[in-house]
Amino acid sequence: MPSLPWSDIDTVLLDMDGTLLDLHFDNHFWLEHLPQRYAELHGVSRAMAEMELQPLFERHAGQLQWYCLDFWSAELKLSVRELKLETAHLIALRPDADTFLGAIKRAGKRVVMITNAHRDSLSLKLERIELAPYFERLISSHDYGYPKENPQFWDALQADIGFDPARSLFIDDTLPILRSARNFGVAHLLAVKEPDSRKGPKDTGEFAAVEDYRDLIAGL
Repeated sequence: MPSLPWSDIDTVLLDMDGTLLDLHFDNHFWLEHLPQRYAELHGVSRAMAEMELQPLFERHAGQLQWYCLDFWSAELKLSVRELKLETAHLIALRPDADTFLGAIKRAGKRVVMITNAHRDSLSLKLERIELAPYFERLISSHDYGYPKENPQFWDALQADIGFDPARSLFIDDTLPILRSARNFGVAHLLAVKEPDSRKGPKDTGEFAAVEDYRDLIAGL
């Protein structure tokens, strides 16, 4: 993990799921809990549920509706928010993410969350993990109508908060999103080595990756 040039960074933009929070909650919900409850609620086998869900997931991946609980509740004819509450005990902070957040806030950096999570999902997580005090703003891509993968998200973010991409750090666990930020001109980019604590390290492509948040604090 290379040291960060903190004197060149004014704004820190942070993703939530897989970056600050353990992605195990989301992976377990979408890949295990939802298919099981869909099967039970619609009276089909688990295998049939997965056959019906998989093409839907693939069709909408990376689009705004993929992240929208209202869309999936209507599409699947069930309450996704209520089902998420059934597994909410799995929502957890990644190790030392709060230490990192406290350090950059004390150092006077501007700290903004930018997440593709739907507002309902964001609220559910903030009820269980106290993240809000660390941030100047908590922005959902649904506020703008474009996911972070879309260049128009970054235009909307720029118009909203007026940050300087050349003096900004962005940390996210999704490579297409990091590439979108790079195309916009965000100068300092980091991926996340192990977004899901149960799945081990992932390939972060051309991006350096966070393994231990304490390492990022050096030089602040």
